Amino acid sequence: MHQNLEITDDHPVTESLSQAKFAPGKILATPASLAVMEEHGCLPLTLLARHLRGDWGSVPTEDAEANNEALKFGGRLLSSYVIAPNVIIWLISEADRSASTFLMPSEY
Repeated sequence: MHQNLEITDDHPVTESLSQAKFAPGKILATPASLAVMEEHGCLPLTLLARHLRGDWGSVPTEDAEANNEALKFGGRLLSSYVIAPNVIIWLISEADRSASTFLMPSEY
């Protein structure tokens, strides 16, 4: 099950989103990822802004390079953000950019 996230004009991250390198499509999140982000005081829009700017977080170098190629030629984009010790949130944008989904690595 996924939940929709809405971006509002009055959120401080909105300006940062204007620097996006791609459109996220529909923004989704698993209930578990939302619960973990809330538990650790992590705002999903902050991570979304980073992802859209091409800040892939803590992915290995080869995955960051693959993401950069996917920006040019198409392909799935994966960001990995450490929001607390041993707590990771993934954000995956589909190759066709129809959707971007927050999830826990264990949910993949």
